[in-house]
Amino acid sequence: MKPNWIAPSILSANFAKLGEEVDKVLEAGADVVHFDVMDNHFVPNLTIGPLVCEALRKHGVTAPIDVHLMVEPVDRIVPDFAKAGASIITFHPEGSVHIDRTLQLIHDCGCKAGLVFNPGTPLHHLDYVMDKLDMILLMSVNPGFGGQSFIPSALDKLRQVRQRIDASGFDIRLEIDGGVKVDNIREIKAAGADTFVAGSAIFNQPDYKKVIDEMRAELAKAV
Repeated sequence: MKPNWIAPSILSANFAKLGEEVDKVLEAGADVVHFDVMDNHFVPNLTIGPLVCEALRKHGVTAPIDVHLMVEPVDRIVPDFAKAGASIITFHPEGSVHIDRTLQLIHDCGCKAGLVFNPGTPLHHLDYVMDKLDMILLMSVNPGFGGQSFIPSALDKLRQVRQRIDASGFDIRLEIDGGVKVDNIREIKAAGADTFVAGSAIFNQPDYKKVIDEMRAELAKAV
């Protein structure tokens, strides 16, 4: 298994002092900065664009930036995020007319690429593109807003995707996003995840390091 990555979602951070917030969470032991990009069309919320990514890079953030695009159409915005400093760009199959072409576009722009699956999205979209994926992200809430509760059926979906990745032999990360907390992260890890997005579970706490340390302690116990 790959090393565990904890990826705080800045959707739950204090945007009035975002650079400071990201610095603090990385100093506290986070591995990746997670961007939730929503267009008020594909999902019912409007969040952030490439300018925020560029601003964090100019601020001095060197950690990987994991950009989750909840937008439609997706191809138009990919080059902008790549230019702004994204490391990984993931998108929903529903947001692309040609999934294979969008994955290739992300790679051509110099970023790692991945597909995102909502709770109700079937996994057949993986069938012909496993060789083009660096990451698979499973949503364990319906996207649009932070602070939602984990949907338990995501665990079985994680197991199915873990089997697909292991059988494929490809180097693909398996990410989970939605309702991830200290009290369920061990179970999520045991189901096959290696990359854990957490927003309110980290940013709503007074001590980021304490939460991340507790998450790592739980991950170490996963079988």
